[in-house]
Amino acid sequence: MALNQDFLMGFVSGAVVGAVGYRLYEQNSGQLNRLIQPEGGGANPFRQNSNSYRPSMEELMAQKERLEDLIAEMQVK
Repeated sequence: MALNQDFLMGFVSGAVVGAVGYRLYEQNSGQLNRLIQPEGGGANPFRQNSNSYRPSMEELMAQKERLEDLIAEMQVK
């Protein structure tokens, strides 16, 4: 019985830690993306001082799809 109880406790604690880690990742994904992307490499099309950069149609469509997914997720909650 002790082996099964130890396994269950380990499984539950691992699931909780994984869920908390995923939640923290989702909350801080913007900061993490800024750390990953180089400063000069990817210009932000929505910054006011970067008037020379225009996003391509593919980038805009990808952003649109991400926004639609986020909206759908928020409507489910």
